[in-house]
Amino acid sequence: MNDRDEILAAVHKIMLEMFEIDAGQVTLEARLYDDLDFDSIDAVDMIVKLKELTQRELKLEDFKTARTVGDVVESIFRIMNP
Repeated sequence: MNDRDEILAAVHKIMLEMFEIDAGQVTLEARLYDDLDFDSIDAVDMIVKLKELTQRELKLEDFKTARTVGDVVESIFRIMNP
């Protein structure tokens, strides 16, 4: 997962499988808490799953400012491409 498209695909898959979010709702602009009804536990669960997929050390602090799906993609991209 080195490019943004691969990362978005992984995030999209996680959201569909783990949170049963409609595929059409998962866009780069979708707001996690407002549009997708995420809560803090959902965010932690997603980070744990992303950690498994990336095989990288991910910390909650890396995602504190993430408000949209695009923010999550950018955070993962920065971690994967230091």
